[in-house]
Order: sequence, then structure tokens, then C-alpha cells
Amino acid sequence: MNAVNQSLQIPAAGVVLEADVVVPEPPRALVLFAHGSGSGRHSPRNRRVAGELQGAGLATVLADLLTPQEEQVDARTGALRFDIGLLSERVAALTDWLVGQERFADLRVGLFGASTGAEAALAAAAARPASVEAVVSRGGRPDLAGGLLRLVRQPTLLIVGERDATVLELNRTAMDQLPGETKLEVVPGASHLFEEPGALEEVTRLARAWFVRHLSPAE
Repeated sequence: MNAVNQSLQIPAAGVVLEADVVVPEPPRALVLFAHGSGSGRHSPRNRRVAGELQGAGLATVLADLLTPQEEQVDARTGALRFDIGLLSERVAALTDWLVGQERFADLRVGLFGASTGAEAALAAAAARPASVEAVVSRGGRPDLAGGLLRLVRQPTLLIVGERDATVLELNRTAMDQLPGETKLEVVPGASHLFEEPGALEEVTRLARAWFVRHLSPAE
């Protein structure tokens, strides 16, 4: 696969965020990753998922949602990782920047959210209905997006581990609030972090199929 790899500094909602961008040639669509629970662009799980998406011709953007200074504060307090308003504002701002770039202007955009990043992705999708065209949530807490769930009309895939009982129930409840096409996929034998053999591979397969289906250019 021929691809262009870049590390960028992207202005977003009054701060500058670090991002790793991989663009296959030619790209068929673009997926922005929203990390959660104190994670960032170096998340090994998200990078594995991103690698498979790149293999399907999807450009990927893995961006830190917190600045280095904020990450230091969050490491001590754990407060910012649960600030869904802050995180979603930055996901929306990153989306705005990406669709404003000439090389991405014609690409359809999807959001992949993990853990608390999933709520940020859903809230950003609600705020950017014209820019975001599909969402995938891995082990997310969609209930934390509150009333914004009813504004998410994009096709949304919820992926939850079978052994992640509380989160699974919350995702089942969220399905009744999401007005667009919604699907819940339960990964057999998987816990919250999908650390079991084959679990993350299944997440990757499901996410790849969803994005290819909903983001591929019209023939």
C-alpha cells in the first residue's frame, strides 16, 4: 500500500493538537479517531484498527484531544478525560479543519470513538450533521452524550464486549434513542478493553466493514 504519513499540529477550539495522519493513495474516505480514558494518538488498540482501515483505502487521523499540559493535569486528576463537552468540541473542531483542507475536501468523513472518546464522537456527529457521515463506537458509554443522542442521524455502529455487562446494557438502551441506522455488535467473550485473543481483530473487521459500506464514494 502506498501511503503518505504525516505528523501535524492542528488548530482546534483555541488550542493546537498533535495528530498522526496516514493517507493511502488514492484515499476513498477519511476516519478521525476520538480517544478516551486518558488515551491518545499512540493508543496501540486504535493504531491497530487504523492500520486495517488504511489497508481498505481509508485515510486515518489519530489526534490527541488534550494538549501535553492538559494531559499532565489529567494524569493527576482524571477530570478532563470525562469532560465530554470539551472533548466533543475538539473532535468537531478537528473535523472542521480536516474538511477545510483541499486534499480532504471531497472525502466522506467517519468518526471512530473508543471508551469516553465514543461519547465525544457521537456528540460531535450531532453537532456536525453535514460533515460526519458514519460513526463507530468501541466500548463506549453513549449515555454520557445525554440528549445529543437523539440528534445523531448518521449510521452508527456500537461494538461492545460480551463480558462488559454494564456497558452492554447502556448501549442497548442507547439504541432506542439513536434515530438513524444503528447496529449493536457484541464481541463474544470480550471484556471492556478487548484484550482477549481475537477480540480486537473482530472489532477491526466490524469497523472496517461499516466504514467501507457507509463512506465509500458513490459509483
